[in-house]
Amino acid sequence: MVSQSGHMAYRSVQEAVDALPARGGDILIAPGVYREKIKIGKPGVHIKGTGQRPEDTVVVYGDGAIKVGGTVHSATMDASGDDFRLDNLTIQNDYSLDPDNPPSQAVALSITGDKDIITRVRLLGAQDTLFANKGPNGRTARQYFSDCYVEGHVDYVFGNAKAYFQHCELHGIANQAVVYTAQSKDSPDEDSAYVFDHCTLTADPSAHGIALGRPWRSYATVIFLFTRMNAPVIPEGWSEWDRGKTNRLKTAYYAEYQSTGIGANPRGREPYAHQLTDSEAKQWSLKAFFADDTDWLLSSTSR
Repeated sequence: MVSQSGHMAYRSVQEAVDALPARGGDILIAPGVYREKIKIGKPGVHIKGTGQRPEDTVVVYGDGAIKVGGTVHSATMDASGDDFRLDNLTIQNDYSLDPDNPPSQAVALSITGDKDIITRVRLLGAQDTLFANKGPNGRTARQYFSDCYVEGHVDYVFGNAKAYFQHCELHGIANQAVVYTAQSKDSPDEDSAYVFDHCTLTADPSAHGIALGRPWRSYATVIFLFTRMNAPVIPEGWSEWDRGKTNRLKTAYYAEYQSTGIGANPRGREPYAHQLTDSEAKQWSLKAFFADDTDWLLSSTSR
């Protein structure tokens, strides 16, 4: 148990993580605001906020990549162990809220383990909020996000994991440019992609240049299924990584199926993007995506 006032409880999340055995274990966090950086390398670490809502339990820190020697080092929570679980709390990087800080990447959650499950979690930041990436030595990292809220602006869901997002909201905050995703699949034979299934896209009224994604690497793969695009996404949907310098849209795989809302514009999408048929969309269902190896998800979904 982690609590700022409870008897016989750890006062910080990191202290509780460090106290777990090598095989991991369960951590319950009482409501409150915990200002700390957390690093989790053990497998089987399961963390849950005990408040009524994710907003009740907040882990927050304010490092920016420009000040700590790299994007990954800026993360408020860095979870690299397999079988990681996170439920019912908020992870925030508030670097951008300080007007004295220069613009920089500032990660809230870095997650690189395999068979990780994130449910009912709020991830708050600006640039590079969620780093969902492969594990050490390029090992495939299967990750599942359900009923989460992720906000930011530029490239704020980024990396090279094999990640499935279900019933999540992506919210673009006020900025001159908002790019929901920057997936980084680097070669055609890599087993990675981001799939957003029955998710919702929203944005602040002063968010501009809203794009579904741009390819951080040449074979970036992102699919939106049954997505409510309640944000004014640019007509072409997707943008080049660096206009005039890179030409990755022709090798990336960007696709949609039955998008709705003001941001849905299947006829106006850039030429290399795909509008999936019924049979093509089935190939990106949860079970197909994880090749029928979904026993590890039974605690979170019956789909």
